[in-house]
Amino acid sequence: MQQDKHPDYHPVVFRDRAAGYAFLTRSTATSDRTIEWDDGRSYPVVDVEISSESHPFYTGQARTVDTEGRVARFERRYGGGGQGGGDQGGGDQGGGDRPA
Repeated sequence: MQQDKHPDYHPVVFRDRAAGYAFLTRSTATSDRTIEWDDGRSYPVVDVEISSESHPFYTGQARTVDTEGRVARFERRYGGGGQGGGDQGGGDQGGGDRPA
């Protein structure tokens, strides 16, 4: 086998500065800064801008987009109003009660 083909895989602390959250995992990421972890050892620390602790999707703080307002604005701008060709659906696609 070839030596030195794979990068060094070692314990690293990733720290979310916005949420004050840090977790220890293994990674190939490197850093010059270190942090002392709960076990008393010193590990390289990589600061990240966002993690699951501060991301709006995972924290439940996600914004809901006002799609109704967008549709109304589109219809005002381009004169929508449903004058198109009626039902665009493909009819019954099956999935109902069929005898076996």
